[in-house]
Amino acid sequence: MYQSHFGLRETPFGITPNPAFFYAGNTRGEILQALLYAVCHGEGIVKVTGEVGAGKTMLCRMLESQLPPHVDVIYLVNPNLDPQEVQYAIAAELGIDGHGLRIDEVQRRLQADLIARHGQGRQVVLLVEEAQAMPLDTLEAIRLLTNLETARSKLLQIVLFGQPELDQHLDLAGMRQLKERITHSFTVPALAPSLIGEFLEFRLRAAGHDGPAIFSPAAARLIAQRSEGIVRRINILADKALLAAFAADATTVSARHARQAIRESAFRRRGWRQTFPLRAVAVGALAVLLIWAIYGAILAVAPNL
Repeated sequence: MYQSHFGLRETPFGITPNPAFFYAGNTRGEILQALLYAVCHGEGIVKVTGEVGAGKTMLCRMLESQLPPHVDVIYLVNPNLDPQEVQYAIAAELGIDGHGLRIDEVQRRLQADLIARHGQGRQVVLLVEEAQAMPLDTLEAIRLLTNLETARSKLLQIVLFGQPELDQHLDLAGMRQLKERITHSFTVPALAPSLIGEFLEFRLRAAGHDGPAIFSPAAARLIAQRSEGIVRRINILADKALLAAFAADATTVSARHARQAIRESAFRRRGWRQTFPLRAVAVGALAVLLIWAIYGAILAVAPNL
C-alpha cells in the first residue's frame, strides 16, 4: 500500500524470512559463517538458540542458501513426531519410500542411502526447526542417527534450531548423551538499541529505497525500546509506522507514527514475567505487615474499651 509513496519496490518489513533482507550485524554474520564451517567440516551436532522472533529461521534459510552444491539439505519442520515417525520423515525427505516398511527396514535403507551419497562425494545435513518442542525421546532418536558414520566422517550432520527451552531440556540427566554430541552452540542475540536505526535503514535499502532516511532518530528509539531488539517485533512495528506515515501523507516516520504503531501492537515486555512475581511478593508482604500492625493496635486498645 505504501511502497510507491516511499519509493520501494517491495515491502521492507515482512515477517516471512527472506534471505535478501538478511542483516549481518550484531554477530549474525559471524554466526552464519561459523555454521557454514561447522557443517562443511562435519563438526557433529550444532545448536542454535534464541528468543521467539530473534531471527533463527532467517539464519536457517541463509545457511541453506550458502551451503556448497555438494551438500544435500533436508528439513524437519514438524516437531510433534514420535521416535519412529521422525525416522520415516527423514527417510521421506531423502526420497526413500518407507510406506509399508518396518522401522528396522527404514533404518537400513536410510543408512544405505547415506552411504551411497557419501560415496558420491556428497554430504547430508538435517536442519531441525522448533527443536525445543520435540519430545525428549524423539531428540534422542535424532541423536542416534549421528552414529551413522564411516571411519572418517559422519554420514549425517544435524543443526538444531530452538528457543531457550531447548537448553533446559538438554540439561536434564537423560539428555546427557545428546548434549555431549553438540560441538558448537550459538545464541542469536536481540539487536542492540544502537543498531535499530541501522537495521531499519538496511531493510529499506534492500527494498529499493535510495533517498534520505525515512525513520527519524526518535522513531527508531521508540521502536528499539518497545521491540526489545526482537527482529520480528521490529519488523511489525516498522511496518505499522510506515503505514501510519503514509496515511498522514508524511515522507518520514516521526515519533508520533511510531507511537501509533506501538499502540496498535500488543507486545508484552519480556521482563514483565520476571519482575511481576517479585513485586507481587513485596506488595503482599507489606500488606501482611500492615494487617498485623493494625491488629496489634486493636488488641492494645481493646482492654481499655
